[in-house]
Amino acid sequence: MSVGIAIVGSGPAGFYAADALLKLDIDCRIDLIERLPTPFGLIRGGVAPDHQSTKKVIKAYERTAQAEPVRYFGNVHLGRDLSLDELREIYDAVVLAVGAPKDRPLEIPGAETRGIIGSAAFVGWYNGHPDFADLAPDLQAETIAVIGNGNVALDIARLLGKTRAEMASSDITDYAAAAIESSPVKAIHILGRRDAGHAKFTNKELKEMGALSDCAPIVDPRDLEAGVPADLDERSRRRAEKNLATLRGFTELDPGGKTRRVVFDFCARPQAVLGDDKVAALRIERTRIEDGRVVGSGETRDLPCGALITAIGYRGPAIPGAPFDERRGTFVHEDGRVAPGLYAVGWCKRGPTGVIGTNKADGDLAAQQILEDVRVGGKSGREGLEALLAERGVRYIDYPEWKRIEAAEEAAAAPGAPRRKLVTIGDMLALLDEKRASTAPP
Repeated sequence: MSVGIAIVGSGPAGFYAADALLKLDIDCRIDLIERLPTPFGLIRGGVAPDHQSTKKVIKAYERTAQAEPVRYFGNVHLGRDLSLDELREIYDAVVLAVGAPKDRPLEIPGAETRGIIGSAAFVGWYNGHPDFADLAPDLQAETIAVIGNGNVALDIARLLGKTRAEMASSDITDYAAAAIESSPVKAIHILGRRDAGHAKFTNKELKEMGALSDCAPIVDPRDLEAGVPADLDERSRRRAEKNLATLRGFTELDPGGKTRRVVFDFCARPQAVLGDDKVAALRIERTRIEDGRVVGSGETRDLPCGALITAIGYRGPAIPGAPFDERRGTFVHEDGRVAPGLYAVGWCKRGPTGVIGTNKADGDLAAQQILEDVRVGGKSGREGLEALLAERGVRYIDYPEWKRIEAAEEAAAAPGAPRRKLVTIGDMLALLDEKRASTAPP
C-alpha cells in the first residue's frame, strides 16, 4: 500500500521535500497542502518583484507538482479547515514546511508607534500577498528608515528608490507602484548595528544600488575604515571584501541631480522610536565592535523619519500539536524529526537563514528519514483528506485550477510585465467559479 505523505506548505522547502521523495525507491503519494490558492511561497510572495530571474526556479517546482504521485490542495488552512492531529491521523507522514511568515518584533521603546511596518508585511504588500493587500502603508514621508543589514532591507530600499519605468518589467502590484511613485521620499536610510564588514548583503544585490536611474547610494567613507573583520569565516570574509569594495565605489559616485538617496548607516543601533501618535524620528546610538560584540558608545542622534520598516528577521507560526520554541520561532525537533511521523523542513525548522537552494538539504534529509521511519502505508491519505474537506465544505484548489489563475494573471499583464497578480482569495475563487460556469454543459 502506498505511503501517504502530506507536506504542509508549498514554498521552496515543501517542493524540495516532495522532489526528494519522488527520487526515492518508495511507493508514495504526496499531497502538498497550502493555505493560499497560489503555490510557491516566498518565490511568489517574498522574492523582490524586480528579480524575475530568481523566480525561474518555479519551472523545477512545476515538474514536481505535475508528477503523477503528487497532488496540490490549495486554499486549505491548517488550523481552520482541519487540525494537525487530524492530518496525522490521515497520513503516514506529515512534513511541516510552513516557513517563517511572521516578523520578528522590534523590542525598543516606542515600538508600537503607528507608522512602523514589519518587512514581512511590507514585502507581502508590494508582492500582492492576500494577507497584506489592504496594508496601505503611509509612504508620504521625505525620510524612510529601514532597520536591517540583509538582502530584505536592500530589496525594500531599492524598490523605494526605483522609478515607475524601472519597475515596468516587474510584477509589483499596481497599488504599490503607485504609492511608491507618489511618495515624496528623498532619503531612505538602511541601518545596521554592526560595521560594514559584517553586513549580510549579497554583493550582486548591493551593486544594484549603484545602478538606479534616479536614486544615489550614499556611504560615509569613515564607516569603511575598519575593513574586513578578523572574526569572519572564509566565506563571510570573501563576501565582506566584495561588499566593502562596492561600498567604497559608492563613495566615489556623483549623486548629480538624482532626487532620491539611499543612505547606508553602519554602527547605528536603534534605541527608541519617537513620536506621539505616529513615527516622527528614530533615536540611534553609535556602536563599535569589541571581541565580536556590539558595544554602545553612549553617543546618540535622532533621525527624523515619517515611516519605519523593520527587516530584522522572521518567526515561524506556532501550530497546535507541534512543539514550538518561542524564543527561536521554530519547531522543536531532533535533526528535523518533530514527533513520530512528523517532520520539519526549511525556515520553520532552522530559522530564516540561507538562500532558496539552502532548503534542498532539508528536503533530502526529511525524505531519507521518512524512508527509514515509515516502511508501509496504512492510513487513508489522500482519500481521507478529500472526504474530510468535502464533509466540511472546504473549497480547495487543485493544480489545474492554479494554472487557470496563472493564465489569467499573465493575460492581464501590462506590456513588458510578466503578470498582473490577483491579490485577494475572493477574486481568485470568483475567477475559477466564473470559468467553471462558462464551461459547464447547458
